[in-house]
Amino acid sequence: MPVKIPSPAVIESAGNKPKRIEEYAGRVNTGEERLSIARMQSPAGWREPGQRPEFDEYTLVLKGCLQVESESASMQVCAGEAVLVKAGEWVRYSSPGSDCEYIAVCLPAFSPETVHRDGE
Repeated sequence: MPVKIPSPAVIESAGNKPKRIEEYAGRVNTGEERLSIARMQSPAGWREPGQRPEFDEYTLVLKGCLQVESESASMQVCAGEAVLVKAGEWVRYSSPGSDCEYIAVCLPAFSPETVHRDGE
């Protein structure tokens, strides 16, 4: 039988400004460890510390543009586009120009213990 997820869990974010994270499926909201699905809303000027996660992260931008920096390149991923960052790659996300809304899917599910943010 299908299982309805009536609402997300709101999770505290990292970064220089508050970003809204709504986890629909994952360790916090559903106890799912295989993957997490979250809707993110970041304000203009937001940036988070770099990280080297143990999970693959697929990001689909719904509104605005997300800046994605790696050790070798930097790119803008805008509404209607997506990006994949593989486990073990260093990455830093930001929304320097305008508000940004996006969906992040992590395999396995995101956890604070496996994200490995810079400075931790």
